[in-house]
Amino acid sequence: MADVDPEELKGHRARLRERIVNGDNALLDHELVEYLLGLTIPRTDTKPIAKRLIAQFGGIGRLLGADAELLRKEGLSDAQIGAVQIARLAARRLLEARVAEAEVISSSQALHDYLRVAMAHRESEEVRVLFLDAKNRLIANEAMWEGTVDESAAHVREVMKRALELGAAAIILVHNHPSGDSTPSRADILLTQDMIAAARPLKIEVHDHLIVGAGEPASLRALGHL
Repeated sequence: MADVDPEELKGHRARLRERIVNGDNALLDHELVEYLLGLTIPRTDTKPIAKRLIAQFGGIGRLLGADAELLRKEGLSDAQIGAVQIARLAARRLLEARVAEAEVISSSQALHDYLRVAMAHRESEEVRVLFLDAKNRLIANEAMWEGTVDESAAHVREVMKRALELGAAAIILVHNHPSGDSTPSRADILLTQDMIAAARPLKIEVHDHLIVGAGEPASLRALGHL
């Protein structure tokens, strides 16, 4: 790496900090990552590192969604990993709070924004269930299992048991497709149908099954599968 003039780097960091403090929406993705990394290695030009990481992971979303082990393999220290992870966690908590404070069904955009941050960039498939009360307010948002949605009978029993424990009146199923393609599979549709059949005698409504991919989550209700 070429030597960087300390005063020039200091001035660059000060200008970048000023833009961030002032809420400059024109900041580029690599500038955000550059500043995060600069908090842990203040005397090093972190712009090349930031650009390399974004290119390596295929975008800032996948970079922020990467787990610690993947980041460590890319040469990041624990301090740098912490800086990246805190940005992801802060964004997730902010969006999660907006969902928790609202009537979930009427706040679909807030829910979709949260799900994209929480799940769209995961390397593995995860199934979550949002448990709602009679007024469609969030009781709990829980990861139920990782992996495919096959073996639906066991999963259906697990979800219904938890819904009864929480006194939920309704649920929303959510899972991600790591490929980025949110098109529902045959197994996704079967799981949804099995969940509806099990929930009906318990007077629990299945509002939707959302599949999170690269774009807007796909709604099985909107696609006519509920």
